[in-house]
Order: sequence, then C-alpha cells, then structure tokens
Amino acid sequence: MMSNEIIEIGKKPKLQKSLKSRHITMISLGGTIGTGLFLASGGAIAQAGPGGALLAYGLIGIMVFFLMTSLGEMAAYMPSSGSFSTYATKFVDPALGFALGWNYWYNWAITIAAEIAAVTLIMKYWFPDSSSILWSLLFICIILGFNVLSVRSYGESEYWFSMIKVATVIIFIILSFAMIFGILGGNAPVGFTNFFHGDGPFHGSFLTFFGIFLAAGFSFQGTELLGVTAGETEDPGKNIPKAVRSVFWRIVLFYMLAILAIGLLIPYDDPRLLSEDVTVSPFTLVFERTGIAFAASVMNAIILTALLSAGNSGLYASSRMLWQLAVDGKAPKFFMKLTRRGIPIYSLLATLAVGSLAFLASIFGDGVIYIWLLNASGLSGFIAWLGIAISHYRFRRAYIKQGHDLNDLPYVAPLYPFGPLFAFFLCSVVIIGQNYQAFVGGHIDWSGLLITYIGIPLFLAFYIGYKVKHKTKLVPLEECDLTVEK
Repeated sequence: MMSNEIIEIGKKPKLQKSLKSRHITMISLGGTIGTGLFLASGGAIAQAGPGGALLAYGLIGIMVFFLMTSLGEMAAYMPSSGSFSTYATKFVDPALGFALGWNYWYNWAITIAAEIAAVTLIMKYWFPDSSSILWSLLFICIILGFNVLSVRSYGESEYWFSMIKVATVIIFIILSFAMIFGILGGNAPVGFTNFFHGDGPFHGSFLTFFGIFLAAGFSFQGTELLGVTAGETEDPGKNIPKAVRSVFWRIVLFYMLAILAIGLLIPYDDPRLLSEDVTVSPFTLVFERTGIAFAASVMNAIILTALLSAGNSGLYASSRMLWQLAVDGKAPKFFMKLTRRGIPIYSLLATLAVGSLAFLASIFGDGVIYIWLLNASGLSGFIAWLGIAISHYRFRRAYIKQGHDLNDLPYVAPLYPFGPLFAFFLCSVVIIGQNYQAFVGGHIDWSGLLITYIGIPLFLAFYIGYKVKHKTKLVPLEECDLTVEK
C-alpha cells in the first residue's frame, strides 16, 4: 500500500505549501510554552528570587528576539525546510550547513524519546499500574498519525495543542492578578508583599542568577521551528514576518507575566516551588487557591498536551530537516521520497524509529545509553541558534555586497549588525557556562564536563569530517547563493 503512495521524484522534489499564518504562529508558540514554564519556573523563582527570575528570562527573551528577527529575514526571503542548515550552506560554509542539519535532526530525534518517556510518567499519575509500553505506543501512533496524513493535519493539530497551552497561561495570569489585587480568593490584596519578602526580589549570588539564566535558555527553545515551517507556508513573504512580529511579544508577555504573578503570589522560600511534581507546580498551587477542583489533574492534562505538542513538532521539524539534507545531497537520497500528499515518509519513519530505539534504551538495562544520548543533544538547540546568528550576519553582508536593495526584502530585521552579534555573544555565554559548577569546586569535575559538553565534539566531528572530505571553504560574500527558487 505504502509503495503505491510514493511518487517518483525529480531532481527537486517539492513539499506542499499548506501552512497558514495562524498555523506557523501557533507552531512556534507551541514549541516554546511547555514544562519549562509550567514546572521549572517555580524552581527559578525559588533559587534566584522573583526579580532574578524575571531578569534571567528577560535577557534570554531579548536574545531570542534577535534570533527570531534574523531567522525571519532569511526565511521570508528564502523559505526552506532546511532553514538555518540551508542558509549556513549558502552564506557561510557547506560544512557548517551539513553539521547544523544533522545536529538539529539528531537533537529532535532524541527529544522525541524524552517526550515518550515523560508521557508514560504522566499517564501513570492516573493509571499507576498500567504498562509503559502501552502509553508509549499510543503516543507514537498519535504523533505519527498527525504527521503522516498531510502537512495541513499537522498544522491543525499543533494549532489546537498550542491553543490549549496559550489559553491556560492567559487564564492563569488573569486569575493570578485577580487574587493579587484581592478581587478573587476572599483575601486581602497581596500586592508586592511576597515580591520583596526576605532578601527578595533578588535572592542568592551572581552564580545563582547565572544558573537560572542558563536554564532559561532551554525554556525558549523551539522558536526556531518557525524557520523550518517556512518551506511549507502559504505566502511566506507575508506570513513569516507576521508570525515573527507576533510570536516574540506573546512569548515574552506569557513568560514575564506568569513569572511575575507566581513571584507576587508565592514567597520564593516556599519549598513547594522547588518540586517538579505536577501536584505542587506553581500553576497547580494558584489554581487550587482559586477553588478549582482537581487542579492537579487539570494541570496534568495540560502538561500531557504540552508533551504531545512537543513530540508532534519535533517529528515534523526533524523529518523536514532530514528531507532537505537528502535534497541537498547531504543525506541518502532514499529520504527524498514524498507521498502524494507531500509527506517525506521515509524521513518521518527513520526519525521516529531513532526516537523509539532511544526510548527503549531508557527502559531496558540501566538506561546509561539513553542518558548519554540525551546529554549529547543538550546543547544542540543552542548550537542551532549560533548558526542562525552567523548565517544572518553573513546573509545581510552578502545581500548588500551583491548590490541588492534592503527595501526589496519582505522583512528587514532591526538593529543589524547589533542583533545577530548580540545573540551570538549571549548564546556563546549560555553554551560555555552550562557546567560552570565543574570549575568552582576544589578540583575540576572532568566527568561532569564530558557529560555536559559531549554535544560540542559531536558537532565538530560532523563539521570537520565534511570539511576535510569535501575541502569546503568559507563562501566569499560575492559568491553567496542568493537565488530564490520559485
């Protein structure tokens, strides 16, 4: 049956441009709003105080703003499912594009395994004696079903997954501020009492704040999905800039207002903030104070939605990246195959197979293999962000060097070259500082350093291996390929 679905591919196979503006806006939001906000935000406030958490997330938000505008400028001009991998190939060095593409594919394939494992834990909250394999298979079937039908079915499912999360955050913010001002809950207005409680709003040392700053970066990962969707978006020159302008402000408002609300309602020294148990997550605690029955079950269901959304988007992004690598001759041509609905079926199945095998490695034996795989993918998102900043810096210079007019671009990123340079610097700090604790003790923790930074030598192995084999060099600005395929 499947062989009948496959159509013959010419030299340049095409995906279907079926995603609308509302789809890509919600896809980018959905990739960002998740457990980092619902669970980890409480720990950030507990460790650095409400002011420290706000500052850390704010700085990362500024960095993400510049990354989004950089990616938006390139994606609106040259939409490609290869996104920053394609841009790095054309504007920097084919070896960098190769390494970024495989790095990103690997990152999401392993992340799918993590989402599968998390789903089984969530389901055991309601069904403690049930089989993990049962829930894993159900999760796999659901995300495969959404992705294999059509790109429109993926976009529609992700739209509604994201809508649930966005609605949750909005309701949370409204109820929180109603309690803060004494409108709800039957208590006197809380005001800023908890915000300045103890030694707040900033708690702990600079290193404590720095740790939260580093962790905040993981919460915003997923925004780059916007670039991957550009290859299957209707009228990308119009819809990508629209999504870029709206997504960032929504993300920052959601994160900043939600963290502010938690900091105003719950003292930073409340021990429950340090727990990652959904029954005492900040959102659960606030919903319980408003009198919502079964608040823990409600939040559990929302977190389950977040995991489904992350797995759904991860499978989409990684399969499109693998497909584009095959089209560019950087992966086996086998992965170029498309179904009649424009789905890269073999890229999809290969990605899901890797994620499923990684998950099996986590439940059989002692799980050591899976932990190493997960650690290796830990910095992949930040490496992708570095690739975006470098590619945009080179793209704009090449665009001007070749005599083009900025007014002809569908979208122009503001504050160039400060934007990509600032994002590059801050992202480098996040990568380098991931395990600063290894250096602050009496001796250097070499084992901890290896576990944390193993993703960097893997990335370099891809880059150097391709560079040596194909003898690639930095593409001169006047030779950068600015041709847009119709």
